[in-house]
Amino acid sequence: MILGANHIAISVPDMDRAISFYCDLLGFQCLADNRWPVGTESADKLFNIPNTSGRVVHIGTKNLLIELFQFSDCEPQIQKFDRPVIDHGYTHLCLAVTDVDAEYERLSHAGMEFHCPPQDVAPGVRTVYGRDPFGNVLEFEESKGRTEPYQPPV
Repeated sequence: MILGANHIAISVPDMDRAISFYCDLLGFQCLADNRWPVGTESADKLFNIPNTSGRVVHIGTKNLLIELFQFSDCEPQIQKFDRPVIDHGYTHLCLAVTDVDAEYERLSHAGMEFHCPPQDVAPGVRTVYGRDPFGNVLEFEESKGRTEPYQPPV
């Protein structure tokens, strides 16, 4: 039985820069910071990549956990910074906000790149797409009725 989402994982080339962006700029909390050395059999099996080492940091908000990975001792492919959201695979992470225009202004002034200014996309839904320092697409959405985490019936 699937209970729901647990976390989203993002592989990053620079953990300190990722923490600065997601925690200092976006307001996530750093919850755990761990490393694994080369030869960690469970990591090799889980990732299906031999002889990696790396660092994993869990960051979160009240209803979202993100797992940031920085791999070492291997040669990861660099994602194109401007990878279009039409390419197959995960296209973006959407973060609920209370005021999308204020977040757009704040994050733009901090240097975040956006595709365009916030747009009305449906009644009561206003959104904007931008990119983290590594090219991953983030959506910031202000919507009525979709910003609180799901609460299962008791």
